[in-house]
Amino acid sequence: MHSWVRADSTDFNGTLPKPRSGHSAINVGKSKVVIFGGLLDKRFLTDLIVLDTESNLWYQPECTGTVSDGQIGPTARAFHVAVAIDFNLFIFGGRSAGKRLGDFWMLDTDIWQWSELTSFGDLPSPRDFASASSIGNRKIVMYGGWDGKKWLSDVYILDTMSLEWTELSISGSVPPPRCGHTATMVEKRLLVFGGRGGGGPIMGDLWALKGIIDGENEAPGWTQLKLPGQQPSPRCGHTVTSGGHNLLLFGGHGTGGWLSRYDVYHNDCIVLDRVSVQWKRLRTSNEPPLARAYHTMTAIGSRYLLFGGFDGKSTFGELWWLVPEEDPIARRLTSPSSNKISESNTGSARVALQSALGDSSKEESPITELFKRLEISVSPSSEFGIIDEWDDKEFLELASRLTGERVSTSEQDTLIQSVRNRWANSTPRSIQLKELGPLLRDYKRLIFHHHLGNGGSDLSPMKTGSLGGEIYRFYHTKTASQVRMGDIPKLLIEYKRLVSK
Repeated sequence: MHSWVRADSTDFNGTLPKPRSGHSAINVGKSKVVIFGGLLDKRFLTDLIVLDTESNLWYQPECTGTVSDGQIGPTARAFHVAVAIDFNLFIFGGRSAGKRLGDFWMLDTDIWQWSELTSFGDLPSPRDFASASSIGNRKIVMYGGWDGKKWLSDVYILDTMSLEWTELSISGSVPPPRCGHTATMVEKRLLVFGGRGGGGPIMGDLWALKGIIDGENEAPGWTQLKLPGQQPSPRCGHTVTSGGHNLLLFGGHGTGGWLSRYDVYHNDCIVLDRVSVQWKRLRTSNEPPLARAYHTMTAIGSRYLLFGGFDGKSTFGELWWLVPEEDPIARRLTSPSSNKISESNTGSARVALQSALGDSSKEESPITELFKRLEISVSPSSEFGIIDEWDDKEFLELASRLTGERVSTSEQDTLIQSVRNRWANSTPRSIQLKELGPLLRDYKRLIFHHHLGNGGSDLSPMKTGSLGGEIYRFYHTKTASQVRMGDIPKLLIEYKRLVSK
């Protein structure tokens, strides 16, 4: 049994991606999900948003590299192909306005550098709505698409080391040309499901392509698979995501029947069980998200993260978890709403945090009391956004991890100091992304403490980010997602100066 749970503000830090469809969301390396491009209100997007899955931080990296149409990186697009090989993300084709694209790009996520690649060999024609998958850690296989005049059924393999494209010559029966399908590598086979075909029909067939693995010594060939179980209805614009021994199919759109001219959008979950080799409906314990197509579904451990999509009228921007029923996120469905931590991360977090740590104290935090004495609003919308150490859930969890001890009121000061000592002795390269949010909040906290400790009661000097004649450039930075990689050394220098006071 699985549960659908809409993500809330306690799941992530940083600025969430804006609504879109036709984008890509790809696992890159061990801890990144990279979202690129898409379509919103007839406007093609070119932004790049990254989720660090270890810290649950959304951020926009500052990229360098090849310039296209006056900006770094590929032009705006949707319905493109995106595949990761190691720490590199490869982008091919897609659509921008009424134009099909045939350019080829690589993003090195170690240094966030875009490169437009010049490839050779059997170059694929410009197209959108194609689908592709990685073969091991070197090659990419791409199938089908739409070139603006016809549906395609060609198969190309790209060697990402030599940048050579090879079009496969395949004899025997072949799938009908199509676009909007999925293509997923499962061991030694490429599985293709669904899509819209020549003349416009939406398909629900499943095909397997062999002969694409080096050293297997078998000729390329297609086989249509007819598996038992609860087969999905014909559709396109769906997703198929690998997770454990299953392939999870979600969403897409089809038609209401052979007499109907209208699209029907889906929100069902169907699993292709690779062990029993049959289709199964995935049992879920609650209402699923609204039906949609051209969304993304990304596997993060045992969880799936759904983002975006389109239902013929609206473009979606909310994030949804699909998790096993034993997952802690699933427990939110039955937990009282009063235990949720508010989006503002202010003193209202105390109730949930004290409950989790078994502290029954009702004392107000020192900063909250100071705010009241100075007649400063302590509402969640306070412009200063400063919270006490005891209210900073991430900060306390970090202290607990560093010391290996459970946070308790009696040892609170010692644990807090251990975190500050660690950062005071750190180099910029040793600061992990998941530490950046707690570090920024503690930086602002220390500025505030020192201001009051020096007899300050008028907060106007703090509004300029100055303290005792020294300028603190990051005091007005609201979230860690606004801190660029090049800013981390500067932030750390200012933080060390504060700790030493």
